[in-house]
Amino acid sequence: MSRNFALLSALALSLAIPSWAGKTYTREEAINIALEKSSDVKSAEEDLKSASSQVTAGYGNAYPTIDLSATVTRIFGLDDVEKSTDLTDAAAQMAAGTDENGNPMANAYDQQVIGPAVDGLIYGMKSQGYRWQSSVGITATQILYAQGKVGTGIEIAKAYKRVSEVNLENKKAQVRYDVANAFDQLIYLDSAISIMYASKDMLQENLNFVEQSLKSGLATELDLIRVQLSMDQLNSKIASTEKKRILARNALLNTMGLEWESDVQFQGDLRDPAAGYTYPDTSMANVKKRRRELVMLEETENMKNLNIEIEEGGYKPTVVLLGGIKYANNKNDFFDWDAPKWDKLNKYVALNVTMNLFNGMKTRESVTQAKSSLRSTQIQKETAERGFRMQIESCANTLEDANSQIEIAKRQVDLAQKNYDLTNDAYKLGRETQLNLLTAENSLRTAKLDYMNSIVEWNKAYNALLQATGEY
Repeated sequence: MSRNFALLSALALSLAIPSWAGKTYTREEAINIALEKSSDVKSAEEDLKSASSQVTAGYGNAYPTIDLSATVTRIFGLDDVEKSTDLTDAAAQMAAGTDENGNPMANAYDQQVIGPAVDGLIYGMKSQGYRWQSSVGITATQILYAQGKVGTGIEIAKAYKRVSEVNLENKKAQVRYDVANAFDQLIYLDSAISIMYASKDMLQENLNFVEQSLKSGLATELDLIRVQLSMDQLNSKIASTEKKRILARNALLNTMGLEWESDVQFQGDLRDPAAGYTYPDTSMANVKKRRRELVMLEETENMKNLNIEIEEGGYKPTVVLLGGIKYANNKNDFFDWDAPKWDKLNKYVALNVTMNLFNGMKTRESVTQAKSSLRSTQIQKETAERGFRMQIESCANTLEDANSQIEIAKRQVDLAQKNYDLTNDAYKLGRETQLNLLTAENSLRTAKLDYMNSIVEWNKAYNALLQATGEY
C-alpha cells in the first residue's frame, strides 16, 4: 500500500469510528448480516424448499397409492324390510303336532335348517329395499406404464431444484455485490471528509499566520478576507459531504436490512490496487460455467425438453394395476350392523389400459406449445451469452481506465503536495502571494479527493468485472 493511500485510509478510520460509536461492523460482517436479513435470499430459500418437496412428490408418483373409502347411504321412500320367519315358525308349530302314527309333523332339521334357509333366501331377495346401505373398502393403484411420464416428471423436478439452488446463490451474490459497493462508497466519503478536515487544519494555520501578520503590518485585510472566504467555502463542502455520508450510511443499513436509526458504525479500507489483486478469468468457456443466469437458462432448457416428452406421452397408452377389498352391508336400522367377515369381503384385481383416440387436437397443440417454449428459452440463452460477452469487455475496459486514472491521480497528489510545501515556505518568507498559497492548498485538496475517487472507482469497476465473469 502506498504511503499516501495508507495515510488517507488511516484518516478515514479515525473519523469513521468515533468514541461514542456502538456496534462496529467490518465489510464481511455487513455482508453476512445482509445475507441473513435479505428478503430476496429468504424468498429464494423458500423456493428451494418447495423445489425439494417437488422432487420427493415426483418419486411418490412411482409408488402405489392406497386409498380408503367408506360410504353410508340413506334411501327414502321405501318400507322397512322385515326378516321373514314364516317357514321357521310353521316348522315349530308343526313340531308341536303329531301325525296319525303319533310322530312329530316337523323334525329338528326342518326347524333349524330348512326353514331358516328359505327365509334367508327370501330376505336376501328383498335387500334392495333397505333404508340404510353402507360400504367400506381399500383400493391400491400402481401405474405400470405411462410413456415415461413418472420418470420424466422426477427429472423435471430435479432440474427445477437445480434452478432454485442456482437462483439462491445468485441472490446471495447480488447481496454481496450491493453491500460491497455501498460499503466502499461510505468508506470513500469518510476518507473525503478526513481530507477536508486535514485541509481545514492547514487553512486554520494559514489564518492564524495572517492574523498575526496583520497585527505586525506584514499582511493586509484583503489577505485575511481571502483566507476567511476559503475557510467558509471549505466548511460548506464539509457540511455537504457529511450529508452525503449520512445518505450513504442509510443506504448501506437499508441494504443490510437494518434500521436507519441503528447505532452502528463501519470500519474497513478500500481495496488498494497496488496490493496486487488477481484479475477475474474472462474466457467465455469458463464464464458460461460460472454465470448463474446461464446455468439457470440451461437447466430451464433441460426442463422444457423433458416437458416435450411428457406432452408427447398423450399419444401413448397408460397402464394401471388396481386391487382392493370391499365390504357392503344393508340394514333398516342405522345402529344394526353386521361385523365384517373375511368370507363376505369382495376381493378384486384389475388391469386398466387407457389411450386417448381423440381430444380435439389438445395433445398436438400442447406439444407445439412445449416446443415453442423450448425455442424461446434457447433464444434467451443465446442473447444472454452475447450480452455477457459485451458486459465483460466493457467492465474490463473500465477497470483498465481506472488503473490509469489511479496512476495519474497519484502523480497529481505528489506534485500538488510539493507545490503547496514550496509555496507555503515562500509565502512565510514573503516571496509568494497569499492568493497563490490558497490556490496551492485548494489544488492539493482537490488532488487528494481525486485520488480517493479514482480508488473507489477502481473498486466499483473490479466488483463489476467480478460480477460479469460470475466470480462474485
